[in-house]
Amino acid sequence: MKKSFANLVKMATDTVVEGVFAINKPVGLSSAQVIRDCQTYFNPSALFAPLLAQEKALREHESKYQKQRRSRAKRQLQVKIGHGGTLDPLASGVLILGVGKGTKSLQQFLMCTKTYETVVLFGASTDTYDRVGRIIKKGKYDEVTREAVEKVLGQFRGKFKQMPPLYSALKMEGKPLYEYAREGKAIPREIETRDVEVTEMELVDWYEPGTHDHRWPTDEAEQTEKNLVDSIWRVAKKQEAGGGGAGTTPAEGEQQSSSSKPKPEQEDEETKALADWQSKKREAEERVDGLVREDQPSASKRRKMEQREMKAAERNGGEPKAEPMMSGALGDLPPQLPVGKGSNLIPPPPAPNTPPPWEGKGPPAARIRMTVTSGFYVRSLCHDLGEKLGCGAMMAELCRSRQGQFVLGSDNCLEYADITKGEEVWGPKVKSMLDLWNTVGTSKPNVVETAEDTKAELAVADGVAKDSPMPNATVVATEGEPRQGAAETTAEVEA
Repeated sequence: MKKSFANLVKMATDTVVEGVFAINKPVGLSSAQVIRDCQTYFNPSALFAPLLAQEKALREHESKYQKQRRSRAKRQLQVKIGHGGTLDPLASGVLILGVGKGTKSLQQFLMCTKTYETVVLFGASTDTYDRVGRIIKKGKYDEVTREAVEKVLGQFRGKFKQMPPLYSALKMEGKPLYEYAREGKAIPREIETRDVEVTEMELVDWYEPGTHDHRWPTDEAEQTEKNLVDSIWRVAKKQEAGGGGAGTTPAEGEQQSSSSKPKPEQEDEETKALADWQSKKREAEERVDGLVREDQPSASKRRKMEQREMKAAERNGGEPKAEPMMSGALGDLPPQLPVGKGSNLIPPPPAPNTPPPWEGKGPPAARIRMTVTSGFYVRSLCHDLGEKLGCGAMMAELCRSRQGQFVLGSDNCLEYADITKGEEVWGPKVKSMLDLWNTVGTSKPNVVETAEDTKAELAVADGVAKDSPMPNATVVATEGEPRQGAAETTAEVEA
């Protein structure tokens, strides 16, 4: 006799494994690509077979209308995974993942504190505030010492308003700030700042000139772009000092007034430079943002594909024909993870014999550890530190060592390499992490508002975050938040 729907769901539920755990994201991968890589191995596994069986049982009793509403991407049966706060492709460290019903708990991790370690490279600033941008200006760094940096760091402890990365990130009324600068128009409102708090900050390592392998980028911006960026930075400085803001022209009191019109040859030069910059910027955005999803067919082709899939689904008993799955759970392992579109999103490091982009020993660098509240831009801290020192600076490396109760190197954070070693390696670890979450971790993590709360949260993490060493990556990293202004305020789910 055919089992009832309730019995099918109950049988699947008895052994379903779901919840929240963390993974150590490598440098160069997007957060979405990490999810896809996990699904590659989780989908055919024995551990998550009950979860998929439960989902299949639920889908079999959906109405035809419900099935039609399901998008093409979500018709294939696979393990539902999401993340609780994206990590930039140029950053490494703790990426919180929710599996199954665990995805409903991800939103709460967006407001908890995070601990980062970053390497700041002095002597130059870039348009993106990190080492993969283009050089905007260079400064003298001969007098930059550990003592001078320690003194300035004191200005970034506690609560303050932080200016997000300007030139590459911000728009006003749908228009990039550089366009206001180019046209000499008044910025319509103040550049928005964020209320942030740095509860702990420590300079953990100091690298004298010639003792490190960090490098400035080799690409340098055109002079027109440098002028535009500098104009926006001046507006930001005036706003911070209380002397500017809405209605302030970017180049007011400088090179040319807002009322003066550029000469035709200047307009041609700027148009050419901006077109070149925009082309390169689009390419970068496509690599970082656009490449984490598959190319979309045309609307008419998509409709035909969906109609064919629905007919095939009806012939197959209500489910679309599934793509052949990899057999990588307990038996044959693929030689390596397939290279997805969210992979290899950063340029390779320079060859060891590549001459440095400076004379002599070059600039110093510093490794800084900080615990910060939600919405904090680490690359902005690096840039602002260089501005206050008068030499310029950029982010050269970043690792998120803790987010809430999830700590790099601890029992609740999986090493990324483990998922390629087969289910006999990652299966027990992931099951243990999800079981731990379901027994002690389902309560809402500490939402930190004060320094006292931060200390309490760090105590829960048992101090591991502070002792966890940052990987010595030769390929340097940027920041926890996605570049190009995408804020870390939504939990992404792929099902």
